[in-house]
Amino acid sequence: MPYSTTETIDAVVIGTGAGGAPLLARLAKAGLKVVALEAGKYWNPARDFATDEKEQEKLFWNDERLSAGKDPLPFGSNNSGTGVGGSTLHYTAYTPRAQPDDFQLKTDFGVGEDWPLGFDQFEPYYNEIEQFLGISGPATYPWGPARKQGYALGPLPINGAGQLMEKGCKELGIKTSPAANAALSAGYYQEGVGHRPACANRGFCQAGCNIGAKASMDVTYIPLAVHYGAEIRPECFVTELVKNESGKISEVVYIRNGQEERQRCRYVFLCAGTIETARLLLLNDLANSSGQVGRNVMAHTALQIWGEFDDDVRPFKGIPGALISEDTHRPKEADFAGGYLLQSIGVMPLTYMTQMARGRGLWGGELKKAALAYNHVAGINILGDCLPQAQNYLELADETDVRGIRKPRVYFSNGENEKRMTAHADKIMRDIWDAAGAKNVWAFPRNAHVIGTCRMGTNANTAVVNPDGQSFDIPNLYISDNSTFPSALSVNPALTIMALSLRTADRFLKR
Repeated sequence: MPYSTTETIDAVVIGTGAGGAPLLARLAKAGLKVVALEAGKYWNPARDFATDEKEQEKLFWNDERLSAGKDPLPFGSNNSGTGVGGSTLHYTAYTPRAQPDDFQLKTDFGVGEDWPLGFDQFEPYYNEIEQFLGISGPATYPWGPARKQGYALGPLPINGAGQLMEKGCKELGIKTSPAANAALSAGYYQEGVGHRPACANRGFCQAGCNIGAKASMDVTYIPLAVHYGAEIRPECFVTELVKNESGKISEVVYIRNGQEERQRCRYVFLCAGTIETARLLLLNDLANSSGQVGRNVMAHTALQIWGEFDDDVRPFKGIPGALISEDTHRPKEADFAGGYLLQSIGVMPLTYMTQMARGRGLWGGELKKAALAYNHVAGINILGDCLPQAQNYLELADETDVRGIRKPRVYFSNGENEKRMTAHADKIMRDIWDAAGAKNVWAFPRNAHVIGTCRMGTNANTAVVNPDGQSFDIPNLYISDNSTFPSALSVNPALTIMALSLRTADRFLKR
């Protein structure tokens, strides 16, 4: 039953991705009147998600964002998502846990930032989420603390790229393991959702999972939230957060069907992702007494190394990231702070051709010839730490979007630490492919996952929110997404964003 816009509800949640959906379900289960506002559509996976690479583009945040700096970040497919479920609609479901030392980069290396929370704060939520989503993973995982609870399901099959990476790593004495993936290796019953079927290994995870085997928020936490009474309002673009005389937010203004609407509320949970969260606060001149909103943009180092093989690889098949190694988590004798993981990667044909044209500078007949090898290619990439730096930030441009709202401009340049880490990984990945028998090996430099802009901390002068996600400036405003990460972590962010989302909800409810 929809709530009235004139009624003062308990909470508005802005964004329905990994940061918003778990929190929404938790608040609804506690009996709160909650409404989620989502800029994108409410997709029907069975009807709307095709096994077609071009079709995935509708799931990306395609509003223009401006990029600057020495290594400008590509947007659209690289980062945000649009639709109920956010980026999880097109993420590849890679869900490794952060390790304890990921949260104390400054303590260990004297650079970057420590988190105000330790691994002990995340572990119970990691356990809970892995069981709820039905995460598939190995019986024993070789890195990090011994697990208190095993993965819900056994690992997914290792595809061609994973098998070749495994072969090369074995030659070099590098440990590997089937990766943790938020896709079901067997049918699974989920509370508030019902039965979800096993992954069909069709490999089009980034085009949206049309059977619900991938644990995107639209088939997991969103149905649970609705089950407990939450209202989802799709195609609602938030433009304004209105403060009352006491300095608290009392109304959320948004555009729906070209018309402005307002929702009165007692609390606001801003979960719109690194860029849109900071953009909304800057547009409204809110929560920024520290001057830190928009600062400290980070993007994981994510170099890819591709090779061609005699074997028939079929790189579109199976879960894209089937194999992992964290032997490089804190490499010995490294000339950089932090570390990275190694991941096998499958790829769709259009993505591969586009990257090859850019990465190898091929065109015309040469590109066509190289494209013929598509079924014989496999990739490895790293996912590495990135240090927060003053030169990397988000600001509002004078240029406006179709709604007349100022566009975000993001400055990003890889620092010396990121360059050294990438060089270290480049050699290791080339050695792995050499040992596995690759030819025509080439590199595609990139950064993935935009992180930062609303850092959490214990000091109101240097952070935007406290460790519970609560704004230092506005007591009834909470932020729950990857914008609050003080450091990038050396793992994919989705699982930690969800854990932070549940922790934020629990701390709020306890208050």
